[in-house]
Amino acid sequence: MSEALDRNAKTIAEFRANEGRVGGVFEGAPLVIVHHRGRKSGQEHVSPMMYLPHDTAPDIVYVFASKGGAPTNPDWYRNLTAAGEGTVERGTETYQVTVRELAGAERDRIYAEQARRYPGFAEYARQTAGIRTIPVLELRRA
Repeated sequence: MSEALDRNAKTIAEFRANEGRVGGVFEGAPLVIVHHRGRKSGQEHVSPMMYLPHDTAPDIVYVFASKGGAPTNPDWYRNLTAAGEGTVERGTETYQVTVRELAGAERDRIYAEQARRYPGFAEYARQTAGIRTIPVLELRRA
């Protein structure tokens, strides 16, 4: 198992054991577990990721395809946008979501707020400047 997959497996196990809370680098950060199907393989994958809650709509969260500032988008992003749906574990709840990619000023506003709250996201944007714009996805309870 790769180091990243092992780290994700440990984060997922901790999340599930502690009603959606984890320690370490994600301590205190809002975290969801997103289930998505491989667009080619059809296999189910699960990915932990930080999210930004919508200001007024509790059934909407935003996730960020930062991939730690890597020059390419993560596979989960391509899987979710291809399918247009997925499943989210948030706290002790699991529910279906629809997926919408944000664009333009809406995307920029949401990303800027995430970067304000969590400066690592500003660094990811700096690392990818001129290479790619980090996608922002809206996950809405179906």
